[in-house]
Amino acid sequence: MRGLFTHTRVAAADLVLPMFVKEGIADPVPLSSMPGVVQHNVESLRKAAAEAVGAGVGGLILFGIPAEKDQLGTQADAEDGVLVKALQALRSDLGDDTVLMADLCLCEYTDHGHCGPLRPNGQVDNDATLQRYAEIAVAQAAAGAHVVAPSGMMDGQVAAIRTGLDDADFADIPILAYSAKYASSFYGPFREAAEGAPKFGDRAGYQQDPARSVDEALREVRLDLAEGADAVMVKPALAYLDVLAKIASTVDVPVAAYQVSGEYAMIEAAAAAGMIDRRRAVMETLTAIRRAGADVVLSYWAVEVAGWLA
Repeated sequence: MRGLFTHTRVAAADLVLPMFVKEGIADPVPLSSMPGVVQHNVESLRKAAAEAVGAGVGGLILFGIPAEKDQLGTQADAEDGVLVKALQALRSDLGDDTVLMADLCLCEYTDHGHCGPLRPNGQVDNDATLQRYAEIAVAQAAAGAHVVAPSGMMDGQVAAIRTGLDDADFADIPILAYSAKYASSFYGPFREAAEGAPKFGDRAGYQQDPARSVDEALREVRLDLAEGADAVMVKPALAYLDVLAKIASTVDVPVAAYQVSGEYAMIEAAAAAGMIDRRRAVMETLTAIRRAGADVVLSYWAVEVAGWLA
């Protein structure tokens, strides 16, 4: 009866699997802070992506980790860059059998770990970053991405990317904007995964303050929509269900939520210590995120959950 009368369902097709691909490694590298998650090389990525699609997962989002970094993050859109090659490989393998997304930021590619080129005073140069984001978006679209997902939280980034894509004849490529992205403690394990921790300072200058009102998040969402975003995202998910619920009830575009690395790591650690039922905790949190209004959930458990739901 519970199954028959339930209001909220989690389906494999609603899940997106984040995947990390690293240049210059012979074998996948397990992440100590995220049990079960690895940094892939291109070949292992192809195998894992095919398995995810076969399991029924709705989409994949890729993060690239180059062997060499510089101040401008030039490997982010280089023709031989690791993310470009990975996108080409997966689009060739999978075609349109999945939604292939590309995270669009520079923190993994810059030697200083910030999300864009820096001014002499060490602050991120917002306008210079917009130009780089537009260039990267075009490279990702050309490599086969179905969706580009800018996560840098720069002012005007969606408009710059939309213009860049349109000018390069990629007007059909949608933008999933990380519109409500908070300066959160829950990103800790991701910094091991993506190797993009800032070498100095933090990102509080361009990510949202967790203590600010939901209205501010709505303002950011509206700005991105006015600039041409096709879908919006809340990140992290679990600590911001109130933000997610308000955005989902306000906008008429798809809303995504990212169940981030810290959320994953906490459940894995508590389950390993015998404190909680792992499967129940995973499904309960995913259900909460869907109940709050997320149309799409980015989750590192996507493939495993798809198997449970089969």
